[in-house]
Amino acid sequence: MHARWLIHVAATLSRTANAPIPMSSRTCCSGLPATPRRQAGHHTLPLPAACGLAFDPEFGSSSRRGRPPPLCCTSTARTRVVASCSVPRRNVLSTLLSASTVLLLGPRQITLAETTGGAFREYIDTFDGYSFIYPKGWIQVKGAGADIFFRDPVLLDVNMSVDISSPSSSTYKTVEDLGPPEKAAEGVLKQYLTEFMSTRLGVRRESNVLSASSKVADDGKLYYEVEVNIKSYASNNELAVMPKDRVQSLEWDRRYLTVLGVENNQLYALRLQTPERLLSEEEGDLRRVMDSFRVNKIQA
Repeated sequence: MHARWLIHVAATLSRTANAPIPMSSRTCCSGLPATPRRQAGHHTLPLPAACGLAFDPEFGSSSRRGRPPPLCCTSTARTRVVASCSVPRRNVLSTLLSASTVLLLGPRQITLAETTGGAFREYIDTFDGYSFIYPKGWIQVKGAGADIFFRDPVLLDVNMSVDISSPSSSTYKTVEDLGPPEKAAEGVLKQYLTEFMSTRLGVRRESNVLSASSKVADDGKLYYEVEVNIKSYASNNELAVMPKDRVQSLEWDRRYLTVLGVENNQLYALRLQTPERLLSEEEGDLRRVMDSFRVNKIQA
């Protein structure tokens, strides 16, 4: 709510930063009362110090009460007023935009940094406790249901995400709580098949576990790495009466790579996917992302 308010105010100031400020005869360019003061036989209109202007006697006095015309009513003075007073507004605009960025992020401290060579960026989430690197050209997609989701902007089937178990319903101490890597791989495959469950007629899925292994990373923690393949077949004429007319063909064939880790009593899963036909092109980058994944202790 505060972030939206600040953005609204910032947008309003942006539109009005260079606009002339309407003034009455009783106010100066800053909107402060213009109190007359007698000096050297004529009235002087004191302006606020923020504008840095003073009354110029060349404008004389035309008011029935002996006051000089407001400076904002003359073209020369109006130019001086706008030039002098618009700068503080831009400063305020800059401050508000900076504040809105902080509020939008809130306690979720995210760090993005380019790695050596500039081909990858590092993503560090200190709020949820994990980090990884990802290809520099990938973009973040919000609202995808995962804690974080990145994908290739051109090859939409090449993407990655991070899922975290609920802190209130999980009490993991180590990734070995899932059993050996082979058993954990069966659970990973079952989860994928559940997510891809379809109500369409004539859809068939083929799947198998390609590999399941464990490793101790440079942070001293144990991680499981799982690779599975899933193929989807469907018929273009699933309502046909004759079986010969309900021939199924391959819809997609994908490789899924998963890294599992445990920290903060939660299970973290880094999930990557790519079509099998693109694996030879994308495998190098995907392996680097897998190798970089770390789970970190959340600082209270």
